[in-house]
Formats: sequence, C-alpha cells, structure tokens
Amino acid sequence: MAYVAIDLGSTNIKAALYDSKLKKVAIRSSKVAYDRKGKHIEFDADEYFNLVVSLLKELGKTDLEVRSIVLTGQAESLVLLGKDGKPLRKAISWMDERSEEECRELSEVFDEEICYAVTGQKNIIPTWPATKILHLSKHEPDTIARTSFFVMIKDYIAFRLTGKLVSDKSIATFTFYFNIHTEKYWDAMLKACNIAPEQLPPLADPGTVLGVVTHDLSREPAYRNTLLNIGTLDHFAGMIGTGNIHPGTVSESTGTVLGIAAMAKLPLTGKETATLHYGPFPGSYVFMQVAESGGVCLEWFRSRFMKNLSFKDIDDLAAERGCPNSMIFLPYIVGVNAPEFNEDARGVFYGIHAEHDAVDFACAVMEGVAILLDRNIAEMRKNGIAFDRIISTGGGAKSDLWSQMKADITGLTVEIPADNEAACLGAVIMGAVNDGLFSSYKEAVESAVTIRKKFRPRSIETYSVKKAGFNVLYRALFEQDDT
Repeated sequence: MAYVAIDLGSTNIKAALYDSKLKKVAIRSSKVAYDRKGKHIEFDADEYFNLVVSLLKELGKTDLEVRSIVLTGQAESLVLLGKDGKPLRKAISWMDERSEEECRELSEVFDEEICYAVTGQKNIIPTWPATKILHLSKHEPDTIARTSFFVMIKDYIAFRLTGKLVSDKSIATFTFYFNIHTEKYWDAMLKACNIAPEQLPPLADPGTVLGVVTHDLSREPAYRNTLLNIGTLDHFAGMIGTGNIHPGTVSESTGTVLGIAAMAKLPLTGKETATLHYGPFPGSYVFMQVAESGGVCLEWFRSRFMKNLSFKDIDDLAAERGCPNSMIFLPYIVGVNAPEFNEDARGVFYGIHAEHDAVDFACAVMEGVAILLDRNIAEMRKNGIAFDRIISTGGGAKSDLWSQMKADITGLTVEIPADNEAACLGAVIMGAVNDGLFSSYKEAVESAVTIRKKFRPRSIETYSVKKAGFNVLYRALFEQDDT
C-alpha cells in the first residue's frame, strides 16, 4: 500500500510516492508555464492538469497499490468553469495584480475592522480572487455571465480526478469571500463583487475524501481503487509535515513567497491582530503571514545579475566570502507584503560601496529576506504566542548559510526536517490518519517526522545594527508622517 501527494505549486508541480510507513519512495516534478503581460499572469488550467496526470503516471510505475492521492498546493489561483465543467478562459494566477483599482473600490466599502472580523485579513490586495472576479465583471462581462462556478486550482484538479466539485475551506479562506468563523461564504462581499452564491461550489473540510478516482488514470494498475483526498493548503500541509501541529512553534517556508505560520490557541480571544486563517483541521485556525517578496528576491537577483550560476553556486560563494557586509536590502520587490501590507513599499539597496560585487549583493538579499521573516515573527508575537523554535522548509532551507542567518537574526533555533518536501509529507500524513493507519496526528508526526539539522542563534552585533537600519530606512521611505 502507498500514498501519493500532489503539491500544486506555482513554480513547479511535485508528485511524491510514499510507502505505508510514510517513507518517500520517489518524487517527480514539472515546471509550470505562464503567460505574462504586464500585471496579468495567467496559465492554462487544462495543461496544468495534464502535467499532474503525467506525474501520476510516472509514479504509477510501481508494484505498490496507491491507497489515496492527497492534494496540497497553492490557494488563490482562479479558474472559471462553464456549465460543462470546462474552463472558459485561462486561469488567473495568485501573482496577477490586475485588480489594484478594484482593491481600492472595495476598501472604500469595507473597512479594515470588518474585513479582519470576517476573513482574518486586514487588507484588500490583488492576490484575493474576490478582487479579480470584480475586475472581470467589468472587463469580461460576457465571460462572467457564462460562468457556472468560480473555483481555485486545487479544487479544479480534484474535480477533474473525481467529477465532484467542492471547495476546501483551508483554500476558501484565501478567497476574501469566506467567513472563517461561520465557515460559510460572506454574502456582503459576494454582492459587492457581483458573485452569485450559486456560482460557488459547496464547502468541505480539509482532508475530506471525495471518493474513488474516476479519471482515465484509474485504468493504471496502481490507481484502480485509489481514493482522492482534497488535503489542504501547501503551507498548512508543510506545518503537519514538520510536526507543527500545536501552538508554540513557527514554520517558515522560503519558496517563491515567504510564508510564516503557527497554530492559534483556541478558543480565540477576539483580540487577535495577526493575519488569521481557517486551518488544516476542522475548527482549527492558523496565524499566517505571507510576504510575496520571499525567495523570489534571490531568484530575481540570480536571473538578472548571476544568471550563469546556480543557487548552490551563489550560496557557496557567499559562504566563502562571509556575511554580513555593510549593505542593507529592503526586499519589497513584488506584491503587497506582510507584516506592513504597504502597496507603496519598494525594494532598496542601501550602503553600497565601490568594493561590493554581485556576491555581496546576494548576501544582502538573503539577509533582507531573513529580516522580513523577523518582522513577521514580531507581529505574531504581539498576539501572545511564545515561539521556541522555527521549522524551516522550502528552497531556502537547502542553504546552511541562509538558515544560520535566520537563526542569528530572529534569535530562534532553526530546525531543518529530514524530508525536504514537508508539504508532500504533511499531505500523505493526512491521508494516512484518515485511513486509520495512525490513531492521531500526534502519533503520525512522531513516527514520520525527523529533524536533520539545527542552527542555533549566535549573537552578531552587525545583525542588530542591520535590523535597526532596516527599520529606520523603511520608516523614512515608506511610512507617511501624519504630524
């Protein structure tokens, strides 16, 4: 018996095969292609699905019988379906920023207090599908009129594999039209965005089993009786896959985005201020801060200025050179980033000297992202959460240099799990617990999750100075003086 996790990523789709003891047997990945035109970022949902099927077929070349496929992955990428269940247009990526004007319009109707009380989000930003649907209602009214369902990409993949259309609540929490407390759609926001309630699929708890896979894939011997589990958001699955299932630990993932997450204490007090989401377990909540300028900062710098080098090459050169240096980088190069959610913030290099070269700049980029992590942890601490460690995943966790920076800058021990595909492991843990292979998530985590390496914080005066300098720069450049 085996389990397969599908991580529906933004940059890559990953498929991982685990045996009944939750040991990884194989992993495959495919790169996602986008159409980019200015602020418009789209992709073909059917091509995306075909990549998923191809990966599943590759993993299906095994003597193991796959008990269930468990989905995880991105949240906000939007798919519009016609009455035949087929996409009416290309899917709109969460990275798309076409709806800035609609964000301003909605902000005039819904103030920060009501938004937070209903959705757990303070700011209306272009990431949210609600804003993009409002944009399409103005610019593509004919398409909207023909739309039977607005769904997220993970829900669409589940639909294609089973023929059953539902929306996972841990994904719906990122739409900006889901009430995280009532666990229902937010009628006032639907009306404001010209969304008819019947255009949204029924809601289901994370980890729900939709039934047997009915796609042609089921003809493959490994998938003849395979169940489809809708799983949960990739960041939440990553929490499970690193053992972060109780308050007191913070998970961070430096992938394309920087995601920082911690389980919330229940019951909620009503005085919370950090970004709050419906969580991976029924009735659970997660504090989660997302900075879109995460790993994409180093990706951007490499592609523009060190394109002939791999990330490992850059990491080796930076480690040999030694960090920190005198430069400060404010990593606000894309999106609207937590914890400030300031749409006017921009990327900045400060303290440049003639002797600095590309390696020094790369060091500064990594440090800037680590300081952004620290700022987000500080915001979460305001909600009374005491952290004793950081569990680090994503591409950034492959770098010992970056991991040590994060420990030094935050003052917390950074732990690296043995399985570097934490979201995939967390997803199959969900499948295994659902099957009764383990009696609880606690038992499953104790059995399947191990820590490979720890980075303990060091007291480095330069980082204290840099953090203070970062704060001064940010305030001087991007905070308005109301006096």
